[in-house]
Amino acid sequence: MEPWFAEGLKFQCTGCGKCCTGSPGYVFLSESDLNRLASHFHLSPQQFADQYTRQVEDQYALIDRPGSGDCVFLSQNKCTVYEARPVQCQTFPWWIHHLRDPEEWQEAAERCEGINHPDAPTIPSLEIQHQCATYLDNLIEQNFSLQH
Repeated sequence: MEPWFAEGLKFQCTGCGKCCTGSPGYVFLSESDLNRLASHFHLSPQQFADQYTRQVEDQYALIDRPGSGDCVFLSQNKCTVYEARPVQCQTFPWWIHHLRDPEEWQEAAERCEGINHPDAPTIPSLEIQHQCATYLDNLIEQNFSLQH
């Protein structure tokens, strides 16, 4: 059975930064994410975790910028760690809960101006499924501990 988005979906990031702002929300990290970000800052994984994460239900999540619900790495609506950003960020908006049905996709579009944007290219279904699988694989990897 083909997914409802077999013909693809329109999306193009507009760089508005809305996906990185406001509460509630968490950016959960896999061990790979944490290691990549730590390397980006020339820190040990433990140093990075101590400085930039909090524990949420036994998982590592990025802290918010003090006084806001914005990502700690968002500056002037731009990601300051774009090349090292977490998989959760890399795979947006191709998250399973956005792809369950057209209504969920439309709900996501109400929060993200790049979804269904008139100038956006149509992303092929296979690429969407690949990104969604990457997101799901990353979810599994989010249960780890730095204390080995």
